[in-house]
Amino acid sequence: MADAAVLKPDARVVVVGAGVGGLVSALLLAAQGLDVTLVEAQDTPGGKMRRLWVDGAPIDGGPTVFTMRWVFDRIMERVGTSVAAELKLQPLNILARHAWRGRAGADHDPQRDRLDLLADKLASVDAIARFAGPAEGRRYLDFCAEAQRVYQRLAAAHIAAQRPGFWQMVARLGPGGLGALAALGPFATLWQRLAHHCHDPRMHQLFARYATYCGTSPFSAPATLMLVAHVEQEGVWSVEGGMHELALVLARLAAARGARLIYGQRCERIETRHGRVSGVWLQDGRRLPAQAVVFNGDANALASGLLGEPARSAAPSTPVKQRSLSALTWALNTPTQGFDLVRHNVFFDADYRSEFDDVFQARRLPRRGTVYVCAQDRSDSALGAPVSERLLCLVNASPDGDLRPLDASEIASCQTRSLALLQHCGLSLDPQPHQTLITTPTDFHRMFPATGGALYGAASNGWMSVFKRPGATTPVPGLFLAGGSVHPGPGVPMAAMSGCLAAETLLAHLASTSLSRRGVISGGTSTRSATTADTA
Repeated sequence: MADAAVLKPDARVVVVGAGVGGLVSALLLAAQGLDVTLVEAQDTPGGKMRRLWVDGAPIDGGPTVFTMRWVFDRIMERVGTSVAAELKLQPLNILARHAWRGRAGADHDPQRDRLDLLADKLASVDAIARFAGPAEGRRYLDFCAEAQRVYQRLAAAHIAAQRPGFWQMVARLGPGGLGALAALGPFATLWQRLAHHCHDPRMHQLFARYATYCGTSPFSAPATLMLVAHVEQEGVWSVEGGMHELALVLARLAAARGARLIYGQRCERIETRHGRVSGVWLQDGRRLPAQAVVFNGDANALASGLLGEPARSAAPSTPVKQRSLSALTWALNTPTQGFDLVRHNVFFDADYRSEFDDVFQARRLPRRGTVYVCAQDRSDSALGAPVSERLLCLVNASPDGDLRPLDASEIASCQTRSLALLQHCGLSLDPQPHQTLITTPTDFHRMFPATGGALYGAASNGWMSVFKRPGATTPVPGLFLAGGSVHPGPGVPMAAMSGCLAAETLLAHLASTSLSRRGVISGGTSTRSATTADTA
């Protein structure tokens, strides 16, 4: 990063939005000695990484998976601490437990339609061989190898790069990297490429689900999204206190380094003077002067004019048809029976394509949707489960909460279908109203304006889509972007990386302004864990 000593001593920065990208930006900028104010409309930090209270119990109501620990190791190292010192993490040996509807009839045994994907790759091979045959186990090893190659090529060349442009990536990849990606098929979707590795339709379904991590359909997502498999192989952890604890830690560290945190105040307008950012106006009428602003909200909020006309040109708009997935979630504090839950559980129905046809084409809740269940009182062991469990259940939904709110009958029908799928797979739930908190796409739209409830920015449809996300720099001088709707994309570690990129870019611009020459960034976003030597 640029040396704070060369920056103007009165440089003021306002960070709008206390999601993980904004928190990381505020932390890194405050640690460099800048005058930082973080403004958040909600009463607590975290953004989508929120904490809900259901029947007296705290439940993670957003992201539930902690991966790419090296991103946070690097952030903590920069500010003089460590992940180990700030968070209590538990590595998960079972990455996820999967179950399928399977065969109907009195002789149906749900145990035969279950598969654990494991952190130990060879143990997963054995499990897959027992589940789908030895040949499928061998193909899984080939799939893992290809996913690792894709990840290693893209980690430095695109994911951690300052600019998401196509030609910049080509230059960084070089001939070898281009050859590795070309081997996937230049226009192949994730679903098409997985057909090469997965001959059992259930395995095809399992790995196709990685597209939903970016809020899109596996039938339109680029094949490069198979890299998610390698990310999970590098490690999945649970966080003591839940994922919201990560947000609280980042906020505490930022405050300890001098950042002022203002909660419960919406940013109404980003102000410009003489063509560059000069401050922000809050809903209570206060004006916060600023030499620079980091906007950590959905970029479409800027393009829609919600932060004022001067900021409208800062980001491209996201048409309704290009929005990513939304969700219908149930946060439950309820007894469970019949299924040995672990931390992460996925329940599949038989017709996977119909789920995405319903969501993206028919614009309705899926009639045969996948149900994700995060059992927040579990780890690898299914033993010793409490009488009442904290669960987050999620079904994919259309991102049109601003256009067509779901009515009560639609929600009730989806819940009935989802509970029936869980029951068929062996899990019995009977949540009562006081044990249930429902969040709809319309609720997400209210929390995250201009999204329609889309949770991942623009959908990653097609191989060129990743280059259409805006980067940290905008056409408005002094205005920078962070968050899951901008490069390098959605997900907790990716949003954290966007916060790093925004901070680095902002510091370079300030240094350049101070010295009347281009600033130099020392450090930068580390990709050391993207190499074989570092991940072995």
